[in-house]
Amino acid sequence: MSRILVVDDDAAILKLISVILSRASHEVRTSSHPVEALEMLKVFTPDLVISDVVMPYMTGLEFLEQVRSHEKRASLPFILLSSHAERSDVRRGMNLGADDYLPKPFTPQDLLTAIDARLRRAGLAVQGASGTEAKAMGTAQVIWKGESVSWVSRKALELFFYLLEHKEVTSWQAAEALWPEKDEARASSLFHTTLHRLRRSLSNEAVMSTNRRYTLAADINPEYDVQRFELLAKQAEAGSLGLEELRELSSMYGEFLPGVDSPWSDDVRSRLEQRQLSVLSLAARAASDAGRTKDAAQFHQRALTLDPLSEQDWNGLAQALGALGDPRARLAAQREAWWAVDFE
Repeated sequence: MSRILVVDDDAAILKLISVILSRASHEVRTSSHPVEALEMLKVFTPDLVISDVVMPYMTGLEFLEQVRSHEKRASLPFILLSSHAERSDVRRGMNLGADDYLPKPFTPQDLLTAIDARLRRAGLAVQGASGTEAKAMGTAQVIWKGESVSWVSRKALELFFYLLEHKEVTSWQAAEALWPEKDEARASSLFHTTLHRLRRSLSNEAVMSTNRRYTLAADINPEYDVQRFELLAKQAEAGSLGLEELRELSSMYGEFLPGVDSPWSDDVRSRLEQRQLSVLSLAARAASDAGRTKDAAQFHQRALTLDPLSEQDWNGLAQALGALGDPRARLAAQREAWWAVDFE
């Protein structure tokens, strides 16, 4: 099964392609606006993109150009669709890096044949090993040039994530955040020692400094699980995700940088916890609307492990268990937690 993103401002075409590809066992995401699709690409990595050429606000050719400008998507298979088969548009699309052009109208077989050909050609392609991946939810790990970083010190790892979260900081801001219990001189000394160790762990050019302000180098633009989680959570709050997507999103959550003890990391944990509670609330509502009462109960219980004072989740849990005929509905109504017992 391949992951395919389809972009077209025509809702009927989107529906048609989605049905054709779903029946062929592909995972399909759709967007009616190229700008929205660019946002989706930050959190969804497809195996292939299909885009109409003629669209308002941003054409498919401009969208293609934006996709190709990102290093990690420079070789992403891309098929253009259009009922306006202008030779100049086709030529420009191919010059911009399109892999194929399919005129409208097309048959299901035309579409599937074009997709299969592109996916076969891309089958052995792998992304370059120059990228970076940062994982902070439930773990603390950085992948650098395809390998897990062996940090000179754990504080160097914490400084890396602090810079990733705050983009640009002064030495005093970082020192105060990472060593709040130290006096100014000692904290400043520890910051510069840790900065040196961070650079030793990655490279001398990993952190740039200008006028005593520090930032990660421009070429260090990692796939960051926190950013992915928050972008998807925003889509969920906008009503763009279904029940199964909400379930998958909620499973991404984990404690931010476990083992790190500092006020700034606590602030991030609080922020992410609120996002997770919002996702679980949406998931419980979606499960209830779909008649998946057992799932709704599970989402409410998970929310209560984070916020045991949530009246909304206690009430939702009691109602769901009552509907299931589960005797634990009485415990939920009495606000008694039995979390050692899992739903079967």
